[in-house]
Amino acid sequence: MVPGHDAFTPARNYGEIASSFGWALNMTLRLSRFSTLTLCILVALAAIPLAFSHPWLWLPGLLALALALIGLWDLSQTEHAIRRNYPVIGHIRWFAELVRPELRQYLFEADEEAAPFSRSQRSLVYRRAKNLAGDHPFGTLLDVYREGYEFIGHSTRPAPVSDPESFRITIGNDQCRQPYSASVFNISAMSFGSLSANAIRALNTGARLGRFSHDTGEGSISPYHREGGGDIVWELGSGYFGCRDDKGRFDPERFARQAVDPQVKMIEIKLSQGAKPGHGGILPAPKVTPEIAATRGVPVGQDCVSPASHSAFSTPLEMMAFIAQLRELSGGKPVGFKLCLGHPWEFMGLVKAMLESGVVPDFIVVDGAEGGTGAAPVEFSDHIGLPMREGLLFVHNVLVGAGLRDKVKVGVAGRIVSAFDIASVLAIGADWANAARGFMFALGCVQSLSCNTNRCPTGVATQDAVRQRALVVPDKAQRVHRFHANTLHALADMLAAAGLTHPEELGPHHLVRRVSATEIRLFSDLHVFLQPGELLTGLCEHAFYRRNWDLARADSFDRVS
Repeated sequence: MVPGHDAFTPARNYGEIASSFGWALNMTLRLSRFSTLTLCILVALAAIPLAFSHPWLWLPGLLALALALIGLWDLSQTEHAIRRNYPVIGHIRWFAELVRPELRQYLFEADEEAAPFSRSQRSLVYRRAKNLAGDHPFGTLLDVYREGYEFIGHSTRPAPVSDPESFRITIGNDQCRQPYSASVFNISAMSFGSLSANAIRALNTGARLGRFSHDTGEGSISPYHREGGGDIVWELGSGYFGCRDDKGRFDPERFARQAVDPQVKMIEIKLSQGAKPGHGGILPAPKVTPEIAATRGVPVGQDCVSPASHSAFSTPLEMMAFIAQLRELSGGKPVGFKLCLGHPWEFMGLVKAMLESGVVPDFIVVDGAEGGTGAAPVEFSDHIGLPMREGLLFVHNVLVGAGLRDKVKVGVAGRIVSAFDIASVLAIGADWANAARGFMFALGCVQSLSCNTNRCPTGVATQDAVRQRALVVPDKAQRVHRFHANTLHALADMLAAAGLTHPEELGPHHLVRRVSATEIRLFSDLHVFLQPGELLTGLCEHAFYRRNWDLARADSFDRVS
């Protein structure tokens, strides 16, 4: 080896090679970021001059020029780092984001994956709405050994299948002069404004055909509710739309004029809804069209504010007085309220006010946190409010424990689409069930999750006249009717298998849930059920109910300090 000459060292040479390769790769990646832009510029520069002698080159030349200009704009703009680093091709990210929900729903979503409704649930509604067979081959797709799996116990002596037309209940206690015979399955609250005029028309016409009720939502009774002639439940929110004065306060005279209409069967005070309990809303001024302004009784072109709380009452006792007033103004029709359960002592305060005042509502609708809405803050829809079943059990138990359950009918709403969904809530205390999104599917909703954009692809949840024209009212009204009828037929079949003839015979001992891989339990063993009058004795065995009953006040929604 020659002194002073660098010795050959493999490690050093390999390091130099790796460094060179890394540099080349880095330069290649850097250049590749602009390769699409460069290619577009080169094609445009080459094709456009040649297009004068070869006309077929105009289209690729102009396309390349347009992409080149987009790429140059991408380099100069400062809002999006990806487009600045990856001109032209960076737009692929936004395109992928744009079509992601559709790709997921139609190509990658599992049949039982809920988002918020599974493909199986949607398909069931579509088939029933179209009068197609709901049978499927080769057994269940559900894992019957997974925790949470539920089923109805069947009888060794099945009963004859009952006529679903008989599945009705009477709503209205001894303080009501015009009780209402309601179906056990009805359309839940959805306002005109949230839904299109054609959607409202189809829903109400379908309700008339099937002899079930249609809740107006808090947006009041629109002309489109009137057209179908179906039974209406008028929901009265904190904005008192349709019966408010110029300052947004409740107007008794305006209320009475609409409430006495024979098409209005019940009055429902909305305290809160599942998807955004405790949250008011604003319909922005540009959306307050003359139609919506006339329906809600608000000025055209001004923000339409729905406060978070009511101004007509501020205590449980005042609310009972308001219920009595509405009952009188409506000519003795059933009056009740809807809420998503929050603080347990507040509802118990309402029950104490019923006992103290002697005014008992005819019904209560329990909305679950899993309920839907056109738009809500994510934190509200994800993390505020009690789920429907827990809310139902609590309301049912408190009414039983206070000795009032026989005077108050209880309805529920929250992700209900199938006959089993209905049976599962009737078994633990509900008298009837409402569905909103299920009936939207019957109208043709594809769960595009664009309700808040005014760009609903099926014309259900939009005020765009062109888009809602796609919803053909006579056809969709029939689908609403058929979905209701076929769902109740399925319920009749399930009841017969359990040895029952009417939904009111369902009890918690008829339903079963798997609680582990090796254990199943009856609903009657799984849930707590109070005894009649138990809360009034002061000897309630269940600490949760006893403690909150002691905290509740009839004169305030605050708890006892």
